[in-house]
Amino acid sequence: MFTSIINSVTGTLSIESAIICTLVSLVLGFIISLVYMAQGSYSKNFIITLVLLPALIQTVIMLVNGNLGTSVAVMGAFSLVRFRSLPGSSREITGIFFSMVIGLATGMGYLTYAAIITVIISLGMILLSKSKFGEKKGISKDLKVTIPENIDYTQIFDDIFEKYTKIVMLQKVKTTNMGSMYELKYSVEMKDETQEKEFIDALRCRNGNLTIVCGRPMEKDEL
Repeated sequence: MFTSIINSVTGTLSIESAIICTLVSLVLGFIISLVYMAQGSYSKNFIITLVLLPALIQTVIMLVNGNLGTSVAVMGAFSLVRFRSLPGSSREITGIFFSMVIGLATGMGYLTYAAIITVIISLGMILLSKSKFGEKKGISKDLKVTIPENIDYTQIFDDIFEKYTKIVMLQKVKTTNMGSMYELKYSVEMKDETQEKEFIDALRCRNGNLTIVCGRPMEKDEL
């Protein structure tokens, strides 16, 4: 199980070992991508990346195997993995790191061990994502309310919040429409989800029927 199929670490590598390691890397990368897709939303480009990343990492490790100086340079190459223009979620980072670990294992020739790691970690990821472990008891929502500049926003909605919400927190205030209006961003947790329309109607009566947006927090806020 813990024996490498690569017999030499002096810089020589057989084509058979390289092909076997690459094929195993692709298969395990495919398994990782399936596990990631089972957890929620995803993009096709990111799934393709998860499939190919173990094979790419494995190839780099094989190329530098036995050369200490080049191995140190690989650390700089790993820093280039920041290929996404936007910061990824914690789930995306986990998927990338998972693929890199499997690529390191197959690159060193520990194919059976890499397969076992893939199965164990994949099962753990699926079970944790499907379970309620780590979930908040209540569902928080982002609430954005626009009000005219001549209204004091500090206590204008207090009675409405007390009636309809369990938890409310003012997160951000910014001016909009050339400074003639304020946009208030709250994090709220409803007492009763079925009263959301009634809650928004009460806010509309108070803010002069200006824009109100209420919805689940974006995924990037859950890093």
